[in-house]
Amino acid sequence: MVKGPTVYDVAKRAGVSIATVSTAFTQPHRVRDSTRDSVLEAARALGYVPSASARGLAKGRTGALGLFSFDYLNLLPEAEENDDEDVSEANGDCRMFPIWVDEVQRGVELECFRRGYALMLGGGNKASGERAVTDIAGRVDGLIVFARTIPAEVSRRISARIPVVELSDPSGDSGLHRVTIDNASGIGHLMEHLIGFHKFRKFMFVTIPNAETQARYNAFRTALHAHGLDVPPPLEGHPGANAVTSGLIADLLASGSLPDCFVCANDQEALVVMDTLKAAGIRVPHQVAVTGFDDIAAGRLARPSLTTIRQPMEMIGRTAVRILADALTDPRSAPVERQLPVRLIVRESCGCGAEGN
Repeated sequence: MVKGPTVYDVAKRAGVSIATVSTAFTQPHRVRDSTRDSVLEAARALGYVPSASARGLAKGRTGALGLFSFDYLNLLPEAEENDDEDVSEANGDCRMFPIWVDEVQRGVELECFRRGYALMLGGGNKASGERAVTDIAGRVDGLIVFARTIPAEVSRRISARIPVVELSDPSGDSGLHRVTIDNASGIGHLMEHLIGFHKFRKFMFVTIPNAETQARYNAFRTALHAHGLDVPPPLEGHPGANAVTSGLIADLLASGSLPDCFVCANDQEALVVMDTLKAAGIRVPHQVAVTGFDDIAAGRLARPSLTTIRQPMEMIGRTAVRILADALTDPRSAPVERQLPVRLIVRESCGCGAEGN
C-alpha cells in the first residue's frame, strides 16, 4: 500500500507547524486567512485529507455529535414495501415533511456546521431503537435525543459515558440536559385570543397523549377554569393514525355536539380535523374554528391557513448543540435545562381575516 501524505508533509510545504495545520482544519476561525489558505493549498496539492479518527485518538474525542430522531415517512407502508420508490411523493401536501422534528434537525445541523462538529444521524422503531442509539452513542462525543424515542433507562445509561440532551418535556425527572418550550404560555395566549377576542365558549382539545401535549392540555384547562367555562376531556388520537382522529370528529358530528373551536395539540391533528369537517360540509372557521401547535409548513399552505403556536424549532436544535459543547468543555457540569419561548401566529382558521373562505 502506498503511504499517503501526512500532516508533516503539509506543514513542510506550507511552511508552518503541524499544530497550525491541525488548527486550520479543526478551528479555522483561529488562523489568519493567509495562513489558512496556504495550508489548504498545500493539502490540495498533496492530496492530504485529515484523519478524524487520528485526531480522536490524540484528543480522546471523535469530533462528532449524534442525533437520534424519527421520520414519519419511514412509517408509511410504502417505505417498507418499496425500498426503491420515492415515498416522498405521498407527501405532496407537506403533512409528513417538513414537520417540527425536521426543522429541529436542521437547527442541529446548522450549529454543528458552525462549530466544526460532524453529525451522525440515526433513528429506529421500538424494536430497533435501543440497538441503534447505543451504536450511535459509541461513535460520538455527545448525543441529542427526542423525548420518548428510546426508553428513559437507556438515555440515563448513555449519559453516564457521554453528555445527552433530551428535546421536549420528558415523562419524568430524567437527570439529563434538556431543551423545552414554554407550552403553558403558548396555550395561554392562544386561549386569551379565542375567548377574549372571538368570544368562543365551547371547546374541544384534540391530542396525541405524551408529556409535551399533556402540558398543553393542562394550560388549556387552566384557561377555561379562569373564565368559568366547562373543561371537556381531551379527544385522544394516535401518532400517525389519522383515521383515529377522523373517527373521533365523526362521532361528534353524528352526536351534534360540535364545539365553537377545536384546540389541537399539534398542527398535524388540526389539519386532520379540518379535513374531516370539510368532508362533512362544515365550514372552517365560519361554523367551527380550528387551531394547532408547532407552525409546520403544511399549516401555512392549508386553506384556510392555520392559526397556531410557533415553537422555535431551529433554535431548539441549535440550543441542544450549544449545551453539548459546554458539557464537553466542563464534563462535571450539572444537568442544564433551557426553556425557549413560543409565539401565537394568528391566521384564518380561528376566524381572523377569513371572510372570503
